[in-house]
Amino acid sequence: MSRRFLSIGECMVELSQAGDGLLRKGFAGDTFNTAWYARACLAADWSVDYFTALGDDAMSDEMLAFIDTSGIGTSLIRRIKGRTPGLYMINLKNGERSFSYWRDSSAARSLAADPDRLREAVESAAVIYFSGITLAILPHEDAETLLAEVRRAKAAGKLVVFDPNIRPRLWSSYDVMHTTISEGARSSVLVMPSFDDEAAHFGDDSIEATIHRYRALGAVDIVVKNGADGVTLNFAGEQTFVPAEKVKKVVDTTSAGDSFNGAFLARYLEAGDAPAAARFAAKVAARVVSEHGALVVREKLRLDGG
Repeated sequence: MSRRFLSIGECMVELSQAGDGLLRKGFAGDTFNTAWYARACLAADWSVDYFTALGDDAMSDEMLAFIDTSGIGTSLIRRIKGRTPGLYMINLKNGERSFSYWRDSSAARSLAADPDRLREAVESAAVIYFSGITLAILPHEDAETLLAEVRRAKAAGKLVVFDPNIRPRLWSSYDVMHTTISEGARSSVLVMPSFDDEAAHFGDDSIEATIHRYRALGAVDIVVKNGADGVTLNFAGEQTFVPAEKVKKVVDTTSAGDSFNGAFLARYLEAGDAPAAARFAAKVAARVVSEHGALVVREKLRLDGG
């Protein structure tokens, strides 16, 4: 089996406050963030690739170069004439963050519009990672195309990983959101939800209820993240709790879940020990939320001591 990790979704242009009325530009997005941390934590003999669609403008060129210099493969990224990447801005008021988005016509919304290219990407990988946001930005027929490909991958014995990452504003209705996220889980081997999302949008009254619902849909293994209250693992029916790492000062939680996912998968792929992978990922996530920004450089993660 190839040692290739494929992450599918949207990377966006990020504008954050830089002081004195200035904005700082960066690139981020949930599945890209996870790819970033997977690359930081995986051994060198693993390749990490990102599958998305970009435009033909200068910002798309810059984003592509950034992904490439991050050590993440770009060979399967589609370029679409006349399109541009999505953009979001982080707003700060009294220390609280809010977000403004411009993504309705982003090139990434067409990432699954070329089924042959999508199949080529999925078939080349041992691990396929996608999220509820990946599904939410796609037209219905393209979401169905992506789901069909990951179902095929699951049937072929590949590790298909899904983070529901529920964002109601991206969906046309609650019914569509519930149905499509459930299909994403049904198409996956490992599901990595956040309990606060599941409680708010699926009505789960306990972590056990979340585990039961996703297992009933066909997920083999489940990792339920619960912020400062730790992580609950259910692998092959065996349940384990791993506490969160203590953080002296939380600076930025933007990529807490994404970094946990990337670090967990990296360690799990190497050793096959889910509790140990969760303990490692909790340390990485704690270091990430202690720094500014979604993407924290490897040196600040102190992985050698992890």
